[in-house]
Amino acid sequence: MAKCLKKPLALLTLLILFSQEIFAVETTKAQHLSLFEDPAYSSSQLTKRYINTNAPKQGSIVLAGFGSFDTLNPYLLKGISPINTPGMSMYGFSEANEPLMVGTGDYLPSGDEAQTAYCLVCESIEYPADLSWIQFSINPKAKFHDGSDITAADVAHSLGLLRSELAHPRYLDIYRNVHAVNIISNRVIQFDIKGDNRKSLMLRLGELPVMSKAHWTTHTFNDASTTPPLLSGPYKIQHFSLGSFVEFSRVENHWAKDHPLYQGLFNFNKVRIDFFKDRTVSLEAFKAGDIDIFYEYVSKDWATAYNFPAINSGAVIKEEITHKIPSGSQAFFFNLRNPLFKDIRVRKALSLLFDFEWTNKTIFANAYKRSNTYYPNSPFAATDTPSGQELAFLLPHKKNLPTELFEVPFLLPTNKGDGNIRQRLREATALLSKAGWKLTNKQLVNAKNGRKFSFEFLINQPSFTRVINPFIKNLSRVGIDATVRVVDRSQYKVRLDEKDFDVITFVYPQSLSPHHEQRLYFHSTQADIRGSRNFAGISNPTIDTLIENITSATNRKTLTAATAALDRALLWNYYTIPHWHLNYHRVAYRSHFSRPSTQPQYILGFNGWWTNKAQHQ
Repeated sequence: MAKCLKKPLALLTLLILFSQEIFAVETTKAQHLSLFEDPAYSSSQLTKRYINTNAPKQGSIVLAGFGSFDTLNPYLLKGISPINTPGMSMYGFSEANEPLMVGTGDYLPSGDEAQTAYCLVCESIEYPADLSWIQFSINPKAKFHDGSDITAADVAHSLGLLRSELAHPRYLDIYRNVHAVNIISNRVIQFDIKGDNRKSLMLRLGELPVMSKAHWTTHTFNDASTTPPLLSGPYKIQHFSLGSFVEFSRVENHWAKDHPLYQGLFNFNKVRIDFFKDRTVSLEAFKAGDIDIFYEYVSKDWATAYNFPAINSGAVIKEEITHKIPSGSQAFFFNLRNPLFKDIRVRKALSLLFDFEWTNKTIFANAYKRSNTYYPNSPFAATDTPSGQELAFLLPHKKNLPTELFEVPFLLPTNKGDGNIRQRLREATALLSKAGWKLTNKQLVNAKNGRKFSFEFLINQPSFTRVINPFIKNLSRVGIDATVRVVDRSQYKVRLDEKDFDVITFVYPQSLSPHHEQRLYFHSTQADIRGSRNFAGISNPTIDTLIENITSATNRKTLTAATAALDRALLWNYYTIPHWHLNYHRVAYRSHFSRPSTQPQYILGFNGWWTNKAQHQ
């Protein structure tokens, strides 16, 4: 009988082995991940081509921060951290934790390729063909500044913190399709994912900042104003005074100081950021030598305020550095939660009364180009009339879109620049009349309820009043009573979080590959969330679907068409009054600072600069 059993058992064993072979999951193992294109760098050569690997690591630098800060935790809704103050992300020095991968997020973004990430805290990644999960194997050398190992438990705890009610709500949306987290071992973690375009979510997981579980178990995550976070990067917070300054110092035993992704970067021994509530004061501090580099945002100042002795002697270099960075969506944002702006004819009328040409000539010294798109200086802008794949995305929504969208290109009105906008006044008056507004005693009132047409511009930059006040004057010519209110940075953030405003100015950062952030900006699910970035309060099913076309795109051609379709729909709905853009950086700096000979096209690359003074203070 034993002999009779041997053959069936042997056959069963072969069948099991054969079935395991058939049903074995084929996976990809790598050290990089790209959304569409092949990576520009191999695993054996990760150092960026635009970096000077021989740059000396010495000296110090003082930068100017604008506004204020009241926390050292950049991941919260409540409060403002140094990294979240205007312009700071450009410099690359912050209290943000190192992520699993770099290249696509705010920490070490790539300067020469789009949507490709490389392992930093992770050593490798693994995922199946259906992208239903991704595993990260953590670099065994990775450590926090206290010497403790970075583990899978730290990664899992970090995601848990960001998806909790303690963190900013945007993280909950970004990671909404992560439906399971599995700690495989001390150094291996797996995320099970679902939804469309899972590869994009895999990149977002690669951007996950890895925080110390031990640190945030003994400290309160949402009450960390006076507690420097435990980091793992090349710098640690050495000194700070809330609202005044923060100083970073080099970590000599940084675990990744020899990592190829860090070569030629972070070359200063000390980095100090002094904060100014007034830009004029900060510029004077730069002229006096108290600040080492100044990134200029004000065109008038760039044209007129840099004739001082240090410039003339060569001690300060004033430079315009060209780039190919997609410009942000800068605009006046209407708050559609206010019934005043519900009617598209009203929004269009107001856009006609902003005289960009006069503003550019009189205030900006003709420095800017008008943005007829939400995606300026990029290939994603809608141009001409829709055709091809873009038209295919729009046609199913034809009944819900303005007829003109399919017939003529979107172009904002062009004026002569002499201040004469009589034609625009007539056009705006006609639109307002059709929307139920009439002029009574030089005041525009609602024909049904007698409500006066009045609203407030809310800003936090006093210098911007010089742009808004002439606009207000034009509005008054059709009977609109508009005012401007300037508030400090903290109050401004609270008002924006609560959507307590009529009209604001804001800039949505745009990337080389528009994706999940478009949901945060324009999707209806974000309209009523406290702290969301859907400032206009857009709640439009057509817009939602067009965003989904972007997030589900599987190649760059489809992405480009889908983004153009969204751009066109946003423009023709007049949710904002688009502003202007540049295609170069305006930077002034002390002559003892140097930068690499190759300029990255998609970032300023300041974290690759260095000083030739070993003891500069």
